[in-house]
Amino acid sequence: MKTLLSQDPHNTTQFREKQLEAAIGRQTRVLRKQRGWTIAQFASEMDVSEGMISKIENGQVSPSLSMLQVISNTLSVPLTALFQGFEEHRPVMHVKSGEGVEAERAGTRAGHHYTLLGHLGAQSSSVLVEPYLITLTETSDTFETFQHIGMEFIYMLEGEVTYRHGAETFVLRPGDSLYFDADAPHGPERLTKLPARYLSIICYSQE
Repeated sequence: MKTLLSQDPHNTTQFREKQLEAAIGRQTRVLRKQRGWTIAQFASEMDVSEGMISKIENGQVSPSLSMLQVISNTLSVPLTALFQGFEEHRPVMHVKSGEGVEAERAGTRAGHHYTLLGHLGAQSSSVLVEPYLITLTETSDTFETFQHIGMEFIYMLEGEVTYRHGAETFVLRPGDSLYFDADAPHGPERLTKLPARYLSIICYSQE
């Protein structure tokens, strides 16, 4: 089943540059092409050389404020539109294999082993994301009454379990996934093949 997504991962305007000059250059090129102008046509509109346009678009020069104003006026866009490809530092966390943090959650008392794979500060986004690696073994009990706010995504890595969500059950094998509203009672109801491991990604609003 194919679904049309609202975001294009290959859209050049989505790329984030490390250097301001490169970001301005990329955005200038994108806006120029949206108008169907060649470099020669754009240079003529701005009354500058084609070489200067090429240098700006390739991030080889740092345009002055007056030059940026000319570019924005020529393209009929706000000055701030030229900075859309530039971002300040965004947080990132790299967790190496075996270095996740052991976490306590409701299912821990049922012998479910939770490994938190990453966490970013609450100020980094309006949405909080908790990625867990969950391991079930012979010592684990079934525990199908989890309930919490947000949405949850499960991706089965190993083993086989029957997972309940509300009134429905789903057999999960390696490669299967389940995406659901976590406010309904849910959890593994039958442990068919152990050990079982799956990724659980929980998302919820800070509010």
